[in-house]
Amino acid sequence: MRILTVGAGAAGGYFGARLAHAGQDVTFLVRPARAAALRARGLRVSGMGEDLRLTPQLVTADELKPAFDLVLLSVKSTALAAATRDLAPAVGPGTAIVPLLNGLAHLDHLADRFGDEAVLGGVAKVVTTLDEHGTIVRMAPPSALLTGERDGRPSERVDAIRAVLAGAGIDTPQVPDIVAAMWHKWVFITALAAASCLARGSVGEFNAVPGGSGLGPAVLAEAAAVSAAAGYPVPDAELAATAGTLTTPGSPLTPSLYRDLIAGYPTEVEHVFGDLTARARALSVPTPLLDLVTLQLRVHQRRVSPTA
Repeated sequence: MRILTVGAGAAGGYFGARLAHAGQDVTFLVRPARAAALRARGLRVSGMGEDLRLTPQLVTADELKPAFDLVLLSVKSTALAAATRDLAPAVGPGTAIVPLLNGLAHLDHLADRFGDEAVLGGVAKVVTTLDEHGTIVRMAPPSALLTGERDGRPSERVDAIRAVLAGAGIDTPQVPDIVAAMWHKWVFITALAAASCLARGSVGEFNAVPGGSGLGPAVLAEAAAVSAAAGYPVPDAELAATAGTLTTPGSPLTPSLYRDLIAGYPTEVEHVFGDLTARARALSVPTPLLDLVTLQLRVHQRRVSPTA
């Protein structure tokens, strides 16, 4: 299976590295600056007992040739339009695209460009970041990649992809409804990002101050209400697990969106929050806390990227 990983950042680089280390034919589509860094230092993964060092196959957009069997698309939503243009030569009649972005809006974007049949659903569950040297650091469990046909039908190509992932030691549980799984991941990341951005701190920091322990459950309830109204209620056990994550004393956990905010970078406000709050309004679900964080992040976005 010829695999193209679009992006070699914290998530895409991690899964691509695991696949390449297992002997799969993996090529990373990267920007020139990242290509130069990877050619100089190699692709490195560390943390949680892992220590991988690879010399990756790299390609930039002007060098890309058709066609690949599988495209793992792992970029921030702010780079989605450019990534879509860049990866187009890699997509042939039999190519499967597995996007690993949060939210749902990217599905329509990709289907409009490549056709419904090409686009699978995808969920990445991994806690990784890039350190100052460009090393991918895994910070906590879990490590899983979920995929499936968006209409839920059985699929030989999904079975083949999951077999390849499993052969690389990547947890890839079978899910009956990948779109529901995407909604549930969206609820999780929205609640975590909203709480961290509103409180300007990690889970442990906002839970350590008076009134802070109620913030996580409050934003989780709003996000879960939108998902339920859309027809994708989050299972009770999953809600309880997320609530536990959001109320863990001393937890250093922060989402990448919050880290981008604190660093003064643009964020995925529209893809993660703007789309969800728009759906909430259409479904008549009140989301005052999510509306507030959306407003705050839009102000930040205008400040750091006034032409966006």
